[in-house]
Amino acid sequence: MKITKHSGHKVPFDKEKLKLSLKKSGAAPDVITESMVQIEKQMYDGITTKEIYKMAFAILKKTANGYAARYNIRQALQMLGPAGFYFEKFIARLYAAEGFKAKINLTLQGKCVSHEVDVAIMKDDAITMIECKFHGSKDGASDVKVPMYILSRFNDLREKRHIIFSNNETFTSCIIVTNNRFTKDAQDFANCSGISLLSWDYPPDKNLKNKIDRGALYPITCLTTLSMVEKEKLLFLDQILVKDLLDDQEGLKKIGLSPNRIKNIVHEASQICKLI
Repeated sequence: MKITKHSGHKVPFDKEKLKLSLKKSGAAPDVITESMVQIEKQMYDGITTKEIYKMAFAILKKTANGYAARYNIRQALQMLGPAGFYFEKFIARLYAAEGFKAKINLTLQGKCVSHEVDVAIMKDDAITMIECKFHGSKDGASDVKVPMYILSRFNDLREKRHIIFSNNETFTSCIIVTNNRFTKDAQDFANCSGISLLSWDYPPDKNLKNKIDRGALYPITCLTTLSMVEKEKLLFLDQILVKDLLDDQEGLKKIGLSPNRIKNIVHEASQICKLI
């Protein structure tokens, strides 16, 4: 049996890949087995990956909202748009959780021209420039032109000293982050040029998905108990992570949610952060 990807290409159905994605949701083995049975009963030749995702999401949601929310992480990252400003904030929080100091949305003067820097992070006096490439759908990929362009900006900026965290600082490294993926040429050029890349599935052992899971750093957009409008209101209040709602529920009160709704949302948030 073949399935149709987002790009329109048809590929053989990979049962193990689907099973692995269900496992990463935190679902128990019996839930995964039953989910596979239900999904395979409804499959047909040429079915889209989007339809399979919807089926899996619905099945997991019936079992536990937390399972569905974690299965929804990649879609949740795409909701941090449309321009990707909240994605930049999310990336800053990701590195802050790893012990870095982080600042976002900077305008800095290079040797030749000024540049907007999405995120700057610092640890042990080493300062890194982070450029975020946000895609609103799974189809977008960052090609070789992206690291080529960012390298020229990085080279211009590291020629000058800046006031970022204290004074008289220089960039020592550069990371490009995307919520989707990089082409092989982009990976090769970045590796050759000394630029680091971070995407949904790259590098293999320290990719975006792994970083999120290891730190339980899930974006609030993955929550199934919130509407999109409510998620946008919370993002505006700087409630970026699910953990934020567990630490402080004032944001949920500020957007006018009832005590019962808040109880359900906090319960799902607790499920997500404990399913590691």
